[in-house]
Amino acid sequence: MKNFVAFLKDQNGATAIEYALIVALISIAGIMASQMAGNELNTSFSNISSTLTSANSR
Repeated sequence: MKNFVAFLKDQNGATAIEYALIVALISIAGIMASQMAGNELNTSFSNISSTLTSANSR
């Protein structure tokens, strides 16, 4: 029983897990931001392309 209580109180490795979770959350946020920026750039370049195509048609 004494060993089990000592196991429950042991904090070794807890900070490593916390840091890993923080890194994972930051990574997910970065990936989502990159995808949003990519979509915005795609829309902008599509608008520029269609504007140039219509200007060239005249």
